[in-house]
Amino acid sequence: MSLRIKMNSSFVYALLMLIAGIGIPVMATLNGGLGARLQSPALAATILFFVALVLAISYLVTTEGLPDKLFPANVPVYFYFGGFFVLFYILTITWVAPRFGISNAIAFVLLGQLIAMSLIDHFGLMGVQKFTMSLKRLTGLGVMTIGVFLVLNKVPGGAR
Repeated sequence: MSLRIKMNSSFVYALLMLIAGIGIPVMATLNGGLGARLQSPALAATILFFVALVLAISYLVTTEGLPDKLFPANVPVYFYFGGFFVLFYILTITWVAPRFGISNAIAFVLLGQLIAMSLIDHFGLMGVQKFTMSLKRLTGLGVMTIGVFLVLNKVPGGAR
């Protein structure tokens, strides 16, 4: 029975992350379009974060209630830097995607994710479970990297 729960959990996790992955280029397209129409990537990012903040607070209050402490002493300060990376991603994708193309922008985001995930896993950075780089994994990353470059569209609006 526990194996079935584990397999079902893995399927649910994979499905949720697949949906989240689908959401990244959709969000980039929407926010890039908003930034272009407003003529301000910063304003578009601010609006996105405002909507996200309202939804996140609503979800928090509905599912868990308000926390007693926002910044517990036992949480290393570097865990809060995730917000910087979210802001950097939103600002850059909002500005770059309309100029470079969604597929080009997301392809390089994916390449960056492949590099970062490999380093984080290999060295067990920030306390995550360590997965040492193997030849099999390195080959998979190489194939994925080649795939990223194969989907690039060098000329926005042009043929592939």
